[in-house]
Amino acid sequence: MDAIKRFGRAAKQFYFRYQHGTWITVYLIFYLLGFTIVEHAGHRHYHVIHSMIDDMIPFCEYFIIPYYLWFAFVAVGILWFVFFCKSRREYYQLSSVLAIGMTAFLVVSCVFPNMQDLRPAVMEHQNVFTRMVEALYAADTPTNILPSIHVFNSLAIFFAFNSSEQMQKHKVVRASIGVLALLIILSTMFLKQHSVVDVSLGILMAVTVQKFCEFIFQGSRETYKNRYGERYLRG
Repeated sequence: MDAIKRFGRAAKQFYFRYQHGTWITVYLIFYLLGFTIVEHAGHRHYHVIHSMIDDMIPFCEYFIIPYYLWFAFVAVGILWFVFFCKSRREYYQLSSVLAIGMTAFLVVSCVFPNMQDLRPAVMEHQNVFTRMVEALYAADTPTNILPSIHVFNSLAIFFAFNSSEQMQKHKVVRASIGVLALLIILSTMFLKQHSVVDVSLGILMAVTVQKFCEFIFQGSRETYKNRYGERYLRG
């Protein structure tokens, strides 16, 4: 019984310390459900997204590595701001940026069903990287690509770390995050997963939403300090 009580107290303390992470968790569940519905909506007509620049970009299977790293990149970024970031404001700003952009993506996918037709019909050669790309193609449809969530989320995580007060002394870490974000963005085009059009719109949306949230949350900086006191400073 004592062990159960200790576990209960520990669980309660953990929840109250990190309860701010609940809402982004709930939102991500909502997003995944929404994305699944949109993907299986079965639209009769999709708008094909294409640019002449797309035809100039060669297919390069080696970019599958940074493309797959995106999943860990976003997950680790969110977890850091939930568990290690000392500023609640920075956490809520990042989660708001992600929620606004990902919701906008769902809305666009509903009102403007879109797709791309850039994937190579046949791989020129076979290796472990092309097999990974083939697995990606089999699992991920070429529909609902605009604006690119790979691009948007990568930039949202980069912006959050780059502007974090806690990370200002860690220039190498911030530079590394920026390089990985850039490689992920390039991977979407070199793997023929996205057009230059939806990559560009992903960048535009990321910058716009980031600036909007910075304006909102910077204005409420003192309010957050007054509301959370030491919790704002120590996380």
